Amino acid sequence: MSNGLYRLGRWVAAHHRLVLVAWVVGVLGLVGLNRAMGGDAVDDFRVPGVESQAAVDLLEERFPERAGATAMIVFNVAEGSVTDPTAAAAIDASIAEVAALERVLTVTDPLAGPRSISPDGSTAFAAVQFAGSTADLGRTTLDDLFETAAPAEQGGVQVEFGGELPTVLKERSEGPAEMIGMLAALVVLFVAFRAVLPTVTPIGVAVAGLATGLSIVGLLSGQIDIPSIAPRLGTMIGLGVGIDYALFVLSRHRDHLAHGMDVDESIGRTNATAGQAVVVAGGTVVVAILGLQFAGIPFVAALGYSASIVVAVAVLVAITLLPALLGVARHRVLPKHDRTVRESTETAHSGWVSWARWVAHHPWRTGIAATAVLVALAIPMLDMRLGQADAGSDPTTTTHRRAYDLLATGFGDGFNGPLLIAVDLGTDPDPTVLDRLNATVAADPGVRAVSPPELNASGDTGLITAIPTTKPQDQATTDLVHRLRDDLLPTATGISGANALVGGPTAGFIDQSDKIAARLPWFIAAVVSLSFLLLMIVFRSILVPLKAAVLNLLSIGAAYGVVVAVFQWGWGRSLIGLDEAVPIASFVPMMMFAILFGLSMDYEVFILSRIREEHHRGHTNIDSVVQGLGATAKVITAAALIMISVFLGFVASDDPVVKMMGIGLATAIAVDATIVRMVLLPSTMALVGEPNWWLPRWLDRILPRLDLESEPDIDAADPVMETQP
Repeated sequence: MSNGLYRLGRWVAAHHRLVLVAWVVGVLGLVGLNRAMGGDAVDDFRVPGVESQAAVDLLEERFPERAGATAMIVFNVAEGSVTDPTAAAAIDASIAEVAALERVLTVTDPLAGPRSISPDGSTAFAAVQFAGSTADLGRTTLDDLFETAAPAEQGGVQVEFGGELPTVLKERSEGPAEMIGMLAALVVLFVAFRAVLPTVTPIGVAVAGLATGLSIVGLLSGQIDIPSIAPRLGTMIGLGVGIDYALFVLSRHRDHLAHGMDVDESIGRTNATAGQAVVVAGGTVVVAILGLQFAGIPFVAALGYSASIVVAVAVLVAITLLPALLGVARHRVLPKHDRTVRESTETAHSGWVSWARWVAHHPWRTGIAATAVLVALAIPMLDMRLGQADAGSDPTTTTHRRAYDLLATGFGDGFNGPLLIAVDLGTDPDPTVLDRLNATVAADPGVRAVSPPELNASGDTGLITAIPTTKPQDQATTDLVHRLRDDLLPTATGISGANALVGGPTAGFIDQSDKIAARLPWFIAAVVSLSFLLLMIVFRSILVPLKAAVLNLLSIGAAYGVVVAVFQWGWGRSLIGLDEAVPIASFVPMMMFAILFGLSMDYEVFILSRIREEHHRGHTNIDSVVQGLGATAKVITAAALIMISVFLGFVASDDPVVKMMGIGLATAIAVDATIVRMVLLPSTMALVGEPNWWLPRWLDRILPRLDLESEPDIDAADPVMETQP
């Protein structure tokens, strides 16, 4: 790989104009193609193999008129009652327009009786049943539904839309996240490089890679269902890794130039060393993220596909587009003073060398202190509860949030999360089973109300709607679903042969969380094992990768703890614009681990490669740690600051899940690049000593060899080229 990347770097440097033109044409072509042929985002939350999905499948087969998506239209008057003649006439006019919509099967009368009118008479609702799922209906159906509000609003009635369809198909505000992150990255890069060109180059190539990656994701959405949150997460990850990878490559190139190396030769050697590390680190991120498909949930797997595409393009940009730009820039990537005066990197990093020496000579003190901080941060993780934030956590500027609040105020918190109990009555249907089920469910203290049983045309399938007393995201609602499934419903059906299944969106999200929670430990074990194996191959050691695996677990544990404290416990939530505490979105821990595994691998490889290089030069273990950390700390700190800035920028998003990812990733990078890499790693290596690099001979013989920082074999790469002095 080293020789291949060296040849690629030299070729790109020699043909930089051709490469730049090819990239410009490619990026613009993909963007245009995506606009013309790309598909729309589809939020399909199906979870194969769980009870809520079995309930959906049963209704689709035998009770199709009750199997599609639903919506709630909420009417509210500031004064008087919704039954007043003027308000009632306006509401009736809107309901008539709803009933006339093409995909609407039924719509209830909001003024029919006390079940649909709040006790104070100020609020009423209509339940809309559609033909088709939310994925089938799409945004056009929702826009048509919104237009039906006009007659009621003209009569002075407030109209809001909630329930499944408006909540799932909600518009996601872009916000200033990307701009905040890029402005912060500009500041960090300028401080690090002290020149305009190297400051803007990493951001420019990251944006080009992001545009390319998201365009490919858009084209992919024409073939498979890509969730609406995928482009947002892709932007967050793409900007972070794109700038990070460009920074590593650019820093190595500047070091070569500062020591007098020819520009083209420097580009080739940089591609062969830093570029090779980027390829392996990026490939590791892609493999880890693709592992999300083992969650067994199409929604989560699609997130993995889209994120892995963005990361793969960022790697391609770092080893092709960036070298072409470096070929154009020549020595202008250095400050003017450094273009003629060569400086020693040893003096440039003397401050970090002093820090590394102090840590290495006080390993017990620093190691214990750093571990204590990480453990303290990780403690809230023990209380992590996976779930899904309901509409009550969305901004009040959205109609589904206002509908949620009106329904909760008028009819109770649980009205926003009804449970649909689909009953297969078997080959010998007994309709009295539905009455027993209805009575049993209604008697549970966690149930506020139960609708009369509905029976399909053939009489073999029934449907009961239960309204919990608590919010959809509350733990009590989850407990109710498990209680119904495990105890109440099996007891009520008895030996009748009937099978009752708890479904609906709320039960679906609970099943999604349970399934991910069951597979998360196996996923983490697989990723950690992969990390251990890769580092053992690279560094020819057992203890180095073992310590790296433990440190990664401590780092991710601290990030999980902070996410739980902020979002689930609500500590400081008002500072990030969150109205109420929410459970941790079920796929966030798995997604965070996959991403952070690869990103922490960047720092691990970058530092340990330099430490091992110093050790092979004959330095003692402690001197190797000091020199290796001192030489790499500046670049790693700059890269971490950029990543943190990019991720924190997304906290300004309205979406709680995007906020969660931003806080979690920023915390993990901050912890990993400071406490772990700058304190724990050198202190543990100093404590272990020379056994750090021990590997049994028999194992050394059977392991493949992969040296990420090895210089290319110039003669093998191109016998015509000569190395520069």
